Amino acid sequence: MKVAFDHHIFCMQRYGGISRYFFELASRLHAHEVADVSVIAPLHINGYLAADSASEFTRGRYVPSKFKGVPLLVGVADRLIAPLAWRSASPDIVHETYFSTKPFGKARRRIVTVYDMIHELFMPEAKLAIAAKRAAVNRADHVICISENTRQDLVRLYDVDPARTSVVHLGHSLTAEANTAEPYSDGHRPYLLYVGHRGGYKNFSALLEAFGSSPILREFDLIAFGGFPVQRHEQEEMERLGITARVRFESGSDRDLAVRYQAASAFVFPSKYEGFGIPPLEAMSHGCPVICSNSGAIREVVENAGAYFDPNSVEELRIVLERVVTTPELQETLRARGYERIASFSWDRCAAETARIYGEIV
Repeated sequence: MKVAFDHHIFCMQRYGGISRYFFELASRLHAHEVADVSVIAPLHINGYLAADSASEFTRGRYVPSKFKGVPLLVGVADRLIAPLAWRSASPDIVHETYFSTKPFGKARRRIVTVYDMIHELFMPEAKLAIAAKRAAVNRADHVICISENTRQDLVRLYDVDPARTSVVHLGHSLTAEANTAEPYSDGHRPYLLYVGHRGGYKNFSALLEAFGSSPILREFDLIAFGGFPVQRHEQEEMERLGITARVRFESGSDRDLAVRYQAASAFVFPSKYEGFGIPPLEAMSHGCPVICSNSGAIREVVENAGAYFDPNSVEELRIVLERVVTTPELQETLRARGYERIASFSWDRCAAETARIYGEIV
């Protein structure tokens, strides 16, 4: 069986969750009876594909993203070059990496992965993005969803036949860092950890409000790792709450993130919706207690390994934060359940289940 991934996401992301997903699949599918896997990305900006380990399945050239306009230029160039690159590919399956109104490549079967329905639920004004997703879903022979929650939302919002869909959970990629990371011992106070982007449905503002309103949490700091630099409205909110000195915005390598998980009193995931949610898996794999909202696919992923709250209730979030940080027995229970739950997720399992779907539709 020959499978090809298109260039789309690799022109958009230097590093990121979706391009990591396809890199991990391409690296592992050969072990699951997929004889030929290729990423057809004539030009790309992706760091995963630039690694030596990706050379055997990458058909394209890495373009360093040294200024802001490079991804756009690479994307335009690929729309012109890609049809030529696909002429010699002749795969059995094209697996589209992201959504576009116009498909690339020809094959016996076409698959697309749907990650979430955030645009449809939270950004209905994003009509072009929604139209591209709908076009990709409509032309696909089969749709992989990364959670049952995403599958149900897709079926409900797009009126897709459930028989055309399957659920394949993602893996996570931070485990190895735990074995090499040095302890985080720079003299800081105990802290809560937030990871990733903070805007809109991510609900970071509710975390700031809960953190700032708690007398118990005055002995704690809050680290927001990754995402954009602190925004003006966030600065104003922290000043209003009187917590500016206790909130730190950091970024760094996977190793830096690993040690933050290991030393945190708890990881907090207040999002109002997720198609899956990899940060809770990362936290669990590093023995960090997980405090998370009960919405979207989060409960599906975390199950009994999290302390839950309603993301629309700042008061409930504050109460759960206080209960976890003041109850060592609960922290140990969450750690133990997290280690047990994380065993259900791996990229090898993701690749095996994806290969099974390929085999069923060819």
